[in-house]
Amino acid sequence: MAPTVTLVLPQILADVAGGRTEHSLAGVDSVRAALDSLAGPYPILARRIRDETGRLRRYVNVYVDGEDVRRRDGLETPVADGQEILVIQSVAGG
Repeated sequence: MAPTVTLVLPQILADVAGGRTEHSLAGVDSVRAALDSLAGPYPILARRIRDETGRLRRYVNVYVDGEDVRRRDGLETPVADGQEILVIQSVAGG
């Protein structure tokens, strides 16, 4: 059985991710691979998370088991079976 990680999205992104805030992803070994696996079926979601160069957008934070990937290996941060990837999109207000 392939390793499975859970990718959790904020409600604000659920509309562009099939209406779901939680996605179980099998066979991914990095944050990049997890995001890539959702990019095909949900291209708008992909554009909201990463810019045209493939980098995380400035106001998007991604955590693996509570640790900010920017403080680790960025999109190359490894993920293992049972881990959780949490995507948080900052919402500016005034």
